Amino acid sequence: MKRDDTSEQEEYLRTPLPKRESKEMFGIIDQMMGGSRARVVCEDGKVRLARIPGRIKRKQRIRNGDLVIIRPWDVEDEKADIIFRYTHIQASNLSRRGLLPKELDVF
Repeated sequence: MKRDDTSEQEEYLRTPLPKRESKEMFGIIDQMMGGSRARVVCEDGKVRLARIPGRIKRKQRIRNGDLVIIRPWDVEDEKADIIFRYTHIQASNLSRRGLLPKELDVF
C-alpha cells in the first residue's frame, strides 16, 4: 500500500513559526516553577521566566524539554509569555528541516 505524503506536507504548512516582527522566538522549557510559570532558555541565550496562559494550560500539558514560542515583555525583558507549544513530532520536523537555531537544536 502506498503511503500518502500530502498529509505530512500539510502538517508543515500548519506548524506556526515565530513572528520575528513581534519579537517572538523559540525557547525550551528548562524548569516548571509552579503558579503557571516556567523557566525558559531562549534562542538569544537568555533565561526568562515565562507565563503559561490559561488557553494553553487548559488544553495542553507543558513539561520540561518542550519546544515553545515565547514573546518577551516590552517592560521587563527577563519575563515572557508562552505563545505556542510544539509537540515532539513537530519539534523533530522543525529540527530535520533546519528551522531551529543551533543553540536549541536538541531534537
